[in-house]
Amino acid sequence: MSADTQTLRPVDLRSILTFTVKLARTAGTLILEGSQAIQSTSDVNEKKNSVDLVTEYDVAVEELVKSEIAKAYPSFKFIGEESYSSGTRNELTDEPTFCVDPIDGTTNFVHGFPFACISLGLIYQKRPVLGVIYNPFLDHLYTGIEGQGSFLTRGNNQPLKLPLTNPKPLPSLQKALLAIEWGSDRGKKTLVPKSDSFLRLAGDPADGIAGGRMAHSIRSLGSAALNISMVAQGGLDLYWEIGCWPWDVCAGIVIAQEAGGAVVGSHTALAAATSAGSSIDPFKVTPDVLTGRKYLIIRAIPDTPNETGREAQLRIAKDFYQTVEDSEPK
Repeated sequence: MSADTQTLRPVDLRSILTFTVKLARTAGTLILEGSQAIQSTSDVNEKKNSVDLVTEYDVAVEELVKSEIAKAYPSFKFIGEESYSSGTRNELTDEPTFCVDPIDGTTNFVHGFPFACISLGLIYQKRPVLGVIYNPFLDHLYTGIEGQGSFLTRGNNQPLKLPLTNPKPLPSLQKALLAIEWGSDRGKKTLVPKSDSFLRLAGDPADGIAGGRMAHSIRSLGSAALNISMVAQGGLDLYWEIGCWPWDVCAGIVIAQEAGGAVVGSHTALAAATSAGSSIDPFKVTPDVLTGRKYLIIRAIPDTPNETGREAQLRIAKDFYQTVEDSEPK
């Protein structure tokens, strides 16, 4: 780090990445231990049930992460899911701030479905600049630094630059493999607009679904961080969710952007950015977008003779938001 300890240079970010990767792998061991403990819980009436164990390991992983960060970077701020849940509300500042979800995909974690991860993002000057997402079940490590690319490391193999293959054009939503999530709020006010949106995305307009886009298919990995990672990788064309928190998406945003992906905020944010005379960059992740709890991430799309990749991403974003309904998360 430079003489001013709060000024992060590219070389500083590389050093922080090395530390963060090691921390993610250490936390991954604890996550695996917790999942195995839950899977071995057979008596539903025992005092420490699976919900207790999830909370215990969520907290344990976050405390491990906070402790190690405090030792290595004592001046850095910290925003974490469990800290937030317990009442700690750290506002975004220009100071380096780790933004952490200790276990993203807790339902998968409980069921032994191997798509849960730790998500470690670094915010600097109120924007995500570094991301590490580690799925210990599959030993898949996603990393990214602003301006330095993003990568996938499988096991002990060499890192692979993202996206894994040359991006292909995306002419329409009909050709797209989409990721969505049902979320934890199952009330009517939230679920009806979501399910109606999913119906239109999947439905056939020629067979009774008004406004149907007949997307190629729809997936739900059960983890925001891993959905975004898969968009960055190129396995998914886009991911949309309302109701996430910054710690769910912070690391993934860096990884996706460095792989050529576009990140869009809410319907309202996109409409404002694309209105006549607007000078707003629709793909700039402002603090309002980062904390807005509404996210659309679109994979890299190559330039074609008819449009640039950026124009194609914007076309897809507009088309998508014309199809789905907005709603307000709890």
